[in-house]
Amino acid sequence: MPEILFTHSYFLKLDPKQFRLQQPYAPLGTITAAAYIRENGFKVSLHDSMFCNGPEDILSVIEKAKPGYLVIYDDGFNYLTKMCLTNMRKAAFKLIETGKKFGCKVIVSSSDATDHYADYLGIGADFVISGEAELTLLHLLKSIENRDNNYQCIDGLFYMESGRIVKTEARQVMQDIDSLPIAAWDLVDIEMYRSKWIKKYGYFSINMATTRGCPYKCNWCAKPIYGNRYNSRSPENVVNELVYLRNKTGFDHVWFCDDIFGLKPGWIKDFDALSTEKGLNFRYKIQSRADLLLKGNTLEFLSHSGCETIWMGVESGSQKILDAMDKGIKVGQVYEATKQIKALNMKAAFFLQFGYMGETREDIAKTIEMLLELMPEDIGISVSYPLPGTKFYEKVRHELSTKANWTDSNDLAMMFRNTYQTKYYRRLHRTVHKKFRKRQALSALKSIFRQLKRPDLISLYKAASILYYIPAEALASLRLRLTNG
Repeated sequence: MPEILFTHSYFLKLDPKQFRLQQPYAPLGTITAAAYIRENGFKVSLHDSMFCNGPEDILSVIEKAKPGYLVIYDDGFNYLTKMCLTNMRKAAFKLIETGKKFGCKVIVSSSDATDHYADYLGIGADFVISGEAELTLLHLLKSIENRDNNYQCIDGLFYMESGRIVKTEARQVMQDIDSLPIAAWDLVDIEMYRSKWIKKYGYFSINMATTRGCPYKCNWCAKPIYGNRYNSRSPENVVNELVYLRNKTGFDHVWFCDDIFGLKPGWIKDFDALSTEKGLNFRYKIQSRADLLLKGNTLEFLSHSGCETIWMGVESGSQKILDAMDKGIKVGQVYEATKQIKALNMKAAFFLQFGYMGETREDIAKTIEMLLELMPEDIGISVSYPLPGTKFYEKVRHELSTKANWTDSNDLAMMFRNTYQTKYYRRLHRTVHKKFRKRQALSALKSIFRQLKRPDLISLYKAASILYYIPAEALASLRLRLTNG
């Protein structure tokens, strides 16, 4: 039976912002699929693109392994792959061309390929898998190996036949995700990831998913892989994997990369109890919503089980914009959730989004006011980015230019006509970051003077950064005021 070489199209070096951050996570979706296919009797290997110079690095791997299949399976748990960055699309095309050159059957599964399947098939891919891919991939591989060629009976496929594109029925998402095996961490160079984290941050963080999908309907959020269904692993299944990963990787920290962590009633309480029972002692970060965090004793259980940082999709400090986004939360809930998170000695972090349709300077001012009043531990700022399959995309589709995707995650180009132009939002992004960091530096400086003990190096560094951020913020604010939106 021919070998199946798994790879993915996310290259850290092709994303300058993320390369500077140096927070690499293994391609979880890729190695989960590899584990599932291996469990079903196929021989698999992995070419992890994360630290490669570019797609050309796969040449020597294919020459040596001579795989029968090249499966380009992007990590659907990594939000960066959902952004469909053109740097990564070009890399995927090069991977496809290389695979075909060496006679591989090339199969692609990614958010971008789902949205642009004709382009991927046109460049040479034999099959594009749409949506959740493990079951589709297994059925496809069995069909090819059995030479029955009955692809039209396999849900979730795009392929070429007699010069036309065939699209099969959509595949329903898997409900029993406990049935999937633990991801094939043995295929990953764990030490490479560990060394990057230890060198930059002094601890080692790994990624893990406890759910698939999101039931909420924010109208700008694309869900090409798992859709609006929400399926959860059992707390027992998750805790057992954590015990395995502790022994396998020796992690210090976990990023639970779910869209929403612990939405199922009682899940977090049970997770906390089982973690305590197994003697797990680790720090972790999650993504959640302000309204969910305020329900029952959710925050208490999160704190007790080791949660360190909670990223909230805050988006805007203007209720008008939140309502326009169909976000389903209130600004007041953000204030209350942040207050309670801090009271339990956890860290709040905000995802903010500028540039939504109809946003004015008044709406922007409300967001900045909220940010500086609440002062979360960290922020991630983006501008509204239309992705296929969303209501937001359909609203602005007629305004999209030839540039419909960002080149990398720091592009920040406006793809549609809005109140202000790209230059304004790029300067706004820099200004808000500098205002926030200046306020953090001032807080650190005040804290040092209030302390009786000697401050640690991190506090000293943060306080000293005030010397940079005072003039930097002033200059950025001036440039923003002079920008003709």
